[in-house]
Formats: sequence, C-alpha cells, structure tokens
Amino acid sequence: MFKDDSNLVSNNYKVIVVDNEINLFNSLSSFSEKSGYTFTNVSNTSEALDLVSKEHFDMMLLDSVKTYDYNDKLIENIRKINKELYIILLTNNTDFSTSSANFNKLDIQGCCYKNNTTNTIIPLVESGMDAISQMKLIKSLDSKISKAHTSNNQAYLETIQAIRLSVEAKDAYIQGHSDRVSKYSMLLGKYLNLSNKDLKILEIGGLFHDIGKIGIPNYILLKTSKLTKDEYSQIKNHPLIGAHILSNSSNFKDIIPIVKYHHERYDGLGYPCKLEGRNIPFLARITSISDAFDAMTSKRIYRDSLPFNVVKKEFQKNKGTQFDPELTDIFLDILTNHTTEIEQIKNLYSMKTQK
Repeated sequence: MFKDDSNLVSNNYKVIVVDNEINLFNSLSSFSEKSGYTFTNVSNTSEALDLVSKEHFDMMLLDSVKTYDYNDKLIENIRKINKELYIILLTNNTDFSTSSANFNKLDIQGCCYKNNTTNTIIPLVESGMDAISQMKLIKSLDSKISKAHTSNNQAYLETIQAIRLSVEAKDAYIQGHSDRVSKYSMLLGKYLNLSNKDLKILEIGGLFHDIGKIGIPNYILLKTSKLTKDEYSQIKNHPLIGAHILSNSSNFKDIIPIVKYHHERYDGLGYPCKLEGRNIPFLARITSISDAFDAMTSKRIYRDSLPFNVVKKEFQKNKGTQFDPELTDIFLDILTNHTTEIEQIKNLYSMKTQK
C-alpha cells in the first residue's frame, strides 16, 4: 500500500521567503535549481499574507524580526488560511532559537541562523521537506488507514509499519527504539490495568513518538560527537514537528499528545511546552518512562548500554523530577519482579546497528 500510494505525494514544493535580504534569496534560488523547489521572495508581512491567501505554499522562511516589528498576528492569520504550512524562522537571536516554548506558542516547526545559508538553512529546508512529504503521504492514506482499521487489524498495523519506513531510513536506531518504546509502554499499561483502547494508543504512539525526527537535518541527527547548543535546540523541535506531521490525519489524533509531550518532565523543566506534573497527558508520562528506559539500556556510539541496577538507580534518583513518581514505582516493580518480560521485548527488537 505504501509504494502504491507514494505517487500521490508531489515533490514540486513551493517556498515563500519573507525577508528583504537579497543575498539570502539569491543563495536559495541557486539551491532551487538543483532541488526542484520553487522559491518566492517577499519583503514584508503584508505581502506575505496576501500571497499566502491567494496561492498554496508548502513552506515559509520567515525573518523572525518581522514577526514582532511588522505584524505580531502574522502567523495567527496565516494559520487561519493554511494550517499545514511548515514555518521556519530565520534569526540572529540565539536566545529565541533555543526557546521551544515560543515555537509551540507561535505554531512554528523550526528556527535557524541566517548567517550561513549552506550550513544551516538549506539542510533545515531539506529535512523540512521530508516532514512535509511524510505529512502529505499520511493525509493521502488517511481513508485507507481508516478502512483497514475497521475491517482488518493486521492490514492496519502493516500500513502503520509501512508509513514508518521513510523516517527510519534516516537513522537505523529509530526503528528498534520505537518498537521497544511501544512494547515497554504497553507492558507498563498492562500493569496499570489500562483499557484496550489506551493500550492501542500506547502501541501506536510508541511507534510514532519520534516521527518528528524526519524534520531534523542528518548532520545533527547522525552526529557522533557532542551536540552544540544550537544543534540540541534543533533536536528539541522534533516533538512539535511530529505533532504537525500528524495533525491533519483523523487516524492519529489520539497519539498526538504522546508525540508532542513525551519529553516533558514532571518538574516542568522538559520540552517543548514545559508542562508540569499531571498537566502532562497521562499516556505521554508512560511513554516518557519507556523512552528513557530504552535510551539507557541501548548501546550508543558514545557509551555502552547501562545495566539494570544502574538504570533502577537513575529512575529512583529522577522520580518526581523527570518522571511521574507513581508510574515510576510501578515501572521499578516491573524491572524487579518481571524482568523476563522486559528482556523478551529487548531481545525481540534488538538492533544489530545502533547509534
């Protein structure tokens, strides 16, 4: 089904650039000749709003200064016209680029510095186009997914797995990780006596919790050395990108809270929205524990996997700060008294190639 329907997604993407620096647009125009994307430049927000109301654009590159100095309602007005538009802010302000709370408030999907088109803007445009393509594909398959869901659960799951392929192609680690997070979440849900509906949401939510990483440039996602502050701020965008990708599919609305909030912390110091305690959706709190557990017990280039006794200490140390304390106690009980079930999941979805 995935291959048969992929031709429904066009690669003739249109980008509107809201900026008055001609050198930037010239650099992007040169890139467009190789990429096949069409770039249109306007110098102010009133022109941008007028053009977006008349033509369809897939992406907007917006000088962040204009958001404040010219029209602070620009993005709000744009969203009334085009909810799918993928918006990237261009800025020289380092503080703004690291504030994911602003991204959520403004409903934008990325931010980068204007000082280097080749090294920062173009990679973000390319990865953003991957996210747009994924969004269009999911939307094109929406009715078929619904039909498969109601008539044949196996066909539904096969379609879900197929959609994941383009994301997992970017990073071999994601596939095994997402499978394990899905199963660990369902295991914790089972011991919480959750309904079958909630278990299904945990299953699909775990599979898709990192879908937003398709919108992160490869040079960041696959980097083996320590990330810079700016690179880490880009990584922190992936929950919002993931929520944007899934936002126009009727089949995935239930899992958006998991995708969007699985990096929130119980003490309110997480991202992207700095939600605190029980304000974090319940199923996202479960997925957060599963996500952290798999990260700690998976081998990475920069460290070996951590043994269970070390992992238990980490959960005890971060109970009530990073993690929901009640859910942490139940998960620690599983790690202590139901280790076999954890090991079965870990072994079944182990990866030969891990990041």
